[in-house]
Parts: sequence; structure tokens; C-alpha cells
Amino acid sequence: MSDFRHVTVLGSTGSIGESTLDVVARHPGRLGVYALTAHSRMERLAQQAAACAARVVVVPDDEARGRFERAWAGGSLPEIRVGAEALAQTAADPGGDAVMAAIVGAAGLPAALAAARAGKRVLLANKEALVAAGSVFMRAVRENGAELLPIDSEHNAIFQCLPQDGATATGQAACGVRRLILTASGGPFRGRDWEDLEQVTPEQACAHPNWSMGRKISVDSATMLNKGLEVIEAHWLFGMPAERIDVLIHPQSVVHSLVEYDDGSVLAQLGQPDMRTPIAHGLGFPGRLESGVSPLDLASCGRLDFDRPDPARFPCLALSFEALRAGQQACIALNAANEVAVQAFLEGRLPYTWIRRVIEATLEWQAGRASATLSDLAEVLALDLETRTYACNLGLAY
Repeated sequence: MSDFRHVTVLGSTGSIGESTLDVVARHPGRLGVYALTAHSRMERLAQQAAACAARVVVVPDDEARGRFERAWAGGSLPEIRVGAEALAQTAADPGGDAVMAAIVGAAGLPAALAAARAGKRVLLANKEALVAAGSVFMRAVRENGAELLPIDSEHNAIFQCLPQDGATATGQAACGVRRLILTASGGPFRGRDWEDLEQVTPEQACAHPNWSMGRKISVDSATMLNKGLEVIEAHWLFGMPAERIDVLIHPQSVVHSLVEYDDGSVLAQLGQPDMRTPIAHGLGFPGRLESGVSPLDLASCGRLDFDRPDPARFPCLALSFEALRAGQQACIALNAANEVAVQAFLEGRLPYTWIRRVIEATLEWQAGRASATLSDLAEVLALDLETRTYACNLGLAY
């Protein structure tokens, strides 16, 4: 294969997608865009596709297709594909060498899995591929020779701190590693008690102090459920059990994660809180690409603070560790209940602090059910749907 890489961006109009296209545009001699996908922002998708000369776009339905065509101001239209099946097919399409899996939520799981089964370089920014279907996804990576590179800043940092032999993530524990330490900013409410947050608004919860993210991920950062999902991801990516994964509050978001070795050494990856750094790493691996991120000036930072998260202030983080220890069914329940609850909160139908209640009740319901094999994607999606239905009814009951 040539040094030129053709990139498919799943979820191109979100924050990760926008950052990916920014990095790609900086390297016209090495990177180009094959396909873009979006769910709702058709006008922005049309702008992106024209700017990067995408050959293919994928939209959810015929109504979205019409909006895309009306918004198109370039020359010849790209090929327009429609629907969820087309999304998965495009992720596996030979035209793209690398796939940025950046669709938020369980909706992005089938396409990410299709890319892995096609043996692609998968730049994984979709948490649900591992949280809900970790065993299925990692098996697909290994069996099909896919290159898996984590794009979440924390997992990318861990990956960079592990022994570098040119291999990508396989889910096997690295020799000599004692502990993985994920850092968390603590979000906008790190100094406030959980019981005092019932009246907070979506706007307050989405006002992250360091990172620019979508609304759902911003709320997850505020509750630190996002960090809990990352703990589950780290388990699958790096083969670490829950008891060897820790979380530290680090308000400055300069140290993105750390790896502790058996000899007492601790390696950390530092950088600006800008997602273009891990994206450029994933696109250029095993080399390095210029990302457009400004250099880190430690003298200007002045100090770096660390603290242990208080379980009383961040109960959703504790629930995530419980789910990981309980198994994959509990992880599916955790993720599905959270998505339902966060959406209800963002729409003004559920108080912020009741996000925890919905998750707790759903996990209790799941614990009382018979175990399932969950050996393929269909079984995972069926349980996910059943759990969402339960959580939706639960939310309405509150």
C-alpha cells in the first residue's frame, strides 16, 4: 500500500469529525477523504464534502438526502448513500484505508464493527463499540487483522506510554505494566456535592472548563460517567482488570493519562487539551504528523494538581466500576440507561441528579435477569434495545 491514506469519517459533523478533517487538510500529500457520514447537519455535511472532495457521503434517510442535495454548492455531487446498512457498508468499503469511528452512541457500533471486520485501520472514538460489545469487537479486530488505534485522549495517552513495537491495540496486557491511571478534569461541578445539583440546567452541565465537545459527551463528563465508560474501554483495549485501573482528578487536563510499571516507573503523556493531537497520532502511526495544536508551555501552566475522585460527588463513576466487575450485560445496561437518561435531561424531562437514579435502577433490573451469551452483534443490539425500553419507561415513571 502507498504512503497515501484515504480516510472515511463516520460522524464528520461532530467535534471529532471536524477535528479529523482539520488534520487531514494539513497533509494533502499524505491524507485524503474517501467518505463522510452525518445524521442531521446536512448543510454542514455538504460544506465538508465540497471542501475535501469526498467521493461518498452517507445520510440517514431520503429526507436528509434531499436536504444535502439542496445545500450542495460544489460541482458534481458525490455518491450519496442512504440508511444504516449503507453506513456499515461504507465503513467496510475498500475505498477507505482508515476509518474514524466518531458516531456518538450505540448507533455507531455496527459501522465500527464493520470496519474492524474489513481489516481497516480503525481510529476508535466511539465508546459503545467496546462498552457494549467489547468481546465481539476485539475478537473482530484480532481475527481480521484490523489496526485498532484509540482516539479518546486518555486511551491514546495510555497507548503512547506502553511499550512501542509498532503494534496497535489488541486487548492483550503489556508485559511489566502494573496499573493504568486515567485522568479526568472533574467537569464543571467537581467542587460541588451531588445532592446540590438537582436544579442545574443543560447549559450549565455542557459548559466544560477545558474541552470543546458535543452536548451528550459534555454531560457525561460532568457526571463522570464518561470516565467510567473509559475505564471499561481501557479494560478491553489493554487487557487490564478493574482493580488495576485507577482514575485521578486533574483539573488542568495537561496529563492525559499515565502507565505505572512493575519497577515503579510511571510514564505520562502530556499535551494541550485538543483532540487533534490523538487524531494526528492515529492517522500517522507509527510516525508523527503535525496536528495544528500549539506547543505545551509547562512554565505557563504553573502547577499540575491531582486528587482522587470522591464517590459521593461522582456516583456514576462508581456505578461504572460496578458494571465492569459484573460483566458485559451490566455494561450494556449502564451505557443504554445513561444514553436514555442524558437525552431526557437535555430535553428538560429529567433532573440532572436523576441520571444516577435511572442508571442504578436499570442495573438492578439487569442483575436480576438470566445471563446471556452475547456472542454476536445481534444479541448485543437486542439487549441494548430491551434495556433502553426499560430505562425509558423508568424515566417516565420518575
